Amino acid sequence: MRKIEIVTIGFLFGAVPIIICFLAGWWISIPFVPESRIFLFALAGFLVGVIIDILFLRTWIQTAYSMKPLVWLMIYLFYSFGMFGFFMGVPVFNVALALPAGFFIGGWLVNNGADPARMKKAARYSAVFTTTVLAFICAASATIALISTSTISDLQGMFGLQITYVMLLGIILGGGFFILILQWWLTIWSVQQAYRYFVARISSSICR
Repeated sequence: MRKIEIVTIGFLFGAVPIIICFLAGWWISIPFVPESRIFLFALAGFLVGVIIDILFLRTWIQTAYSMKPLVWLMIYLFYSFGMFGFFMGVPVFNVALALPAGFFIGGWLVNNGADPARMKKAARYSAVFTTTVLAFICAASATIALISTSTISDLQGMFGLQITYVMLLGIILGGGFFILILQWWLTIWSVQQAYRYFVARISSSICR
């Protein structure tokens, strides 16, 4: 496994227990401790996540390409919903997740000896999955925006424009359609680029 794969996969795996334990320590402590001490429990959760990484991260990295697809699907969903929550329901930032997803899939394909035809097929399947997940994210975001009574006033204050309900619908539909197309294209592109990159690296190492 190449260094860039170790770093990327290590980050994708390693951040999961840290984030989960940090948030668990934060939210679970809220009903039981004074507000001034919540950060201590959040910090404790963070440290538990770090310990988990110290114990298991190397094994996860070494076995990443042999894990069941369900594991990586769950990791992608974790980051998708985490990104959705971090950016307060704005789905446009979720498109960026196509890049690490494509990087991993491209590496997995090369590691398993896939030919270009199989790579193109896998890229399409990957795009179906990432775009479907984003479609659900967009639907949730649209529902929140339409239900909230402050959405129009927030947009007016942000852009300095008079926005009507019909304009809001247009922004939601047009913007959603655009980022779904972008997600589809970016996933396929990132899989193809990662595949070609790793094939080239292998070829150059053989020539040496």
